[in-house]
Amino acid sequence: MLKRSIFLLTLGLCGVASAPADTIQLKDKAAIVGKIVAEKHDQVAIDVGYTILVVPRSAVVKIARADSSDPAPKASAAPKPATEADPKSSTEADPVFYQSVAKSAAPRSVRELVNLLGEAVVQVRTPGGLGSGFILNEDGFLMTNFHVIEGETQISVEVYHQTDGQLERKTYKQVRIVAINKFADLALLRIEEKDAPKFKHIVLGNSDALSVGDGVFAIGSPLGLERTVTEGILSTKTRQMAGELYLQTTAQINPGNSGGPLFNMSGEVVGITNMKITFGEGLGFAIPVEAVRFFLDHRDAYAYSNDNPSNPYRYLEPPSHTRQQPPDE
Repeated sequence: MLKRSIFLLTLGLCGVASAPADTIQLKDKAAIVGKIVAEKHDQVAIDVGYTILVVPRSAVVKIARADSSDPAPKASAAPKPATEADPKSSTEADPVFYQSVAKSAAPRSVRELVNLLGEAVVQVRTPGGLGSGFILNEDGFLMTNFHVIEGETQISVEVYHQTDGQLERKTYKQVRIVAINKFADLALLRIEEKDAPKFKHIVLGNSDALSVGDGVFAIGSPLGLERTVTEGILSTKTRQMAGELYLQTTAQINPGNSGGPLFNMSGEVVGITNMKITFGEGLGFAIPVEAVRFFLDHRDAYAYSNDNPSNPYRYLEPPSHTRQQPPDE
């Protein structure tokens, strides 16, 4: 309803403003023209003349500000290709945290995509086991499953850097837990080693655009066999388990794949693999990428900190045994 209201208002404003003004480009290729009066991490307020419209940040593709020093309206820039990644949190004060696409790129072969994406898929190790993950941005933020790191404090990440056509394995041991959601089985980590390079990263896609029967593939470390690729199809988009909806796939998922990406045939992440039915084959499941985006967009609410009294995941000291005192006589 909100998107529709924004779209109708945009139609009424197109061609009305003659003076230079700010422009908010929306995902549905519409635009809002006016004066931006406030910006927050989750919304933008714009004065359209007779009212102030609050636009959710999730609906914004780009913000173009008017140049007050140039009274003449500037020619509009050429639109971005539909396959170009749209940055989230794209203001200068809040740098790009992850990238997503409004429309998928043309399909490619798994062989081509693995060579392009493999460097961004990592192995997450703890003293209790291992899992997989994938890097979101060049600063070393990465996604995995909560159950991969649950109860652990020593976490390391193995990344395969490509140099001169050769893959070189590098283990990073300075890894911080940034945010967690136990109930959605999601965890956001960050590699914080000083000598870490800029990391290759992936793009988030749209699982809603998938159809049953579409090809998908997974990259991960099943049973510790790093950089393993499995291919299959999407069996269903709405498999209900424990009150949540999952993507079901025939791509082979095994212990160690948890936290790794499930890709569409355009090389975009459409889910995070997190479980399988152990007594069957070709029955793997993934968390839809829409849940991942919600978690990332609201990561401040899921921030992990033992020093934060409002953090629902604090590790508290066990209560001490108090000695019962006899009543005073």
